[in-house]
Amino acid sequence: MVHLKPTKGKLLIAEPSLTGDVSFNRSIVLLAEHNEEGSVGFILNKPLEYQISDLVNEISIPFQVYNGGPVEQDNLYFIHKVPHLIDNSIEISDGIYWGGDFDKTVDLINQKVISEDDIRFFLGYSGWSSLQLDQELSSKSWIVVTNEYESQIIKKSSNAFWKEKMVELGGDYLLWSNAPENPSLN
Repeated sequence: MVHLKPTKGKLLIAEPSLTGDVSFNRSIVLLAEHNEEGSVGFILNKPLEYQISDLVNEISIPFQVYNGGPVEQDNLYFIHKVPHLIDNSIEISDGIYWGGDFDKTVDLINQKVISEDDIRFFLGYSGWSSLQLDQELSSKSWIVVTNEYESQIIKKSSNAFWKEKMVELGGDYLLWSNAPENPSLN
């Protein structure tokens, strides 16, 4: 298997050995930043029981909100693929952008200019201090893969996303694709 280095825009797939880790069990994380100071990412496949309209009174459209990770879970973050509409966006890679002018974003959502296919909201983020992610990669907690979905990653939301990636990886990972989430319940 090819071992990729973590960089902005890559995906981190939680190794099956992370079973029991409350935050990252069966997670797929989009890396939004990775440099010598640390890493930031957002868990893509952990929908919450909230809609954005539950959290932001000014938004009337009920877009799904996701658990972005265990850091700052009282803050709202977003990724999107419409930088031409949202000023001050930061490019992650391959047509995916992070943040931007929130007030303008709210207006564009309410005007139905931005759809749920264009944007993904998160409570919290996943963060690693300098070299922490490298240490976790060395201990085989994560697999780094290319984001072959590019900007369409925003639509990848099902809980089955981790299982799909295990099947794609094949070999021993194929066995884990059908294992119960909590093996003690087997």
